Amino acid sequence: QVQVVESGGGLVQPGESLRLSCAASGSIFKIAAMGWYRQAPGKQRETVAVITSGGITNYADSLKGRFTISRDNAKNTEYLQMNSLKPEDTAVYYCNVRISTMTEYWGQGTQVTVSS
Repeated sequence: QVQVVESGGGLVQPGESLRLSCAASGSIFKIAAMGWYRQAPGKQRETVAVITSGGITNYADSLKGRFTISRDNAKNTEYLQMNSLKPEDTAVYYCNVRISTMTEYWGQGTQVTVSS
């Protein structure tokens, strides 16, 4: 089994920053890719950013320049640095761990609220 745990969410004001963390543990041989997704109330889940084991990153176009994904392969951990946060960034942020094309795991999600 694989456990995925996110942390770092919270309430911040517009313009502030927040850093999310996600740690994967359990029966893991190798993680192909890790990613962050988010779901706002009444909206579908959307991709925020993805990073491969080789460090190749892919971001949602609307978030480029404000969000940065990084990864520590040795710790099976990924991070999402979010800067200049806006109210529209309010959502539940989910960590995704992809072992292969057929196997992936999700965390429970962490709430990020941007409000004055």
